[in-house]
Amino acid sequence: MSLLMTIIIGGIIGWLASILMKVNAQMGILANVVVGIIGSFLGGAVAQAAGMRVHSGAESWIVAVLGAGLLIALLRALGVFSRLAAVR
Repeated sequence: MSLLMTIIIGGIIGWLASILMKVNAQMGILANVVVGIIGSFLGGAVAQAAGMRVHSGAESWIVAVLGAGLLIALLRALGVFSRLAAVR
């Protein structure tokens, strides 16, 4: 059950981050899930390195979406989204 919840919440976080970063049309559901899950871990690591402690549910969601947004920005800097647009 927890794997299913991880996939669902990762998809929601990835979707929110893709809307925030304006790449929603270039990402599919699988990319949203992957970016959401990896971005959540990235956001948590950055928050912990900055000395922030995330306790509540709202704080966790904000850190996760910002981490996924950071991952999207890194992927955009590497040119991943321009390659996807050229394939389509």
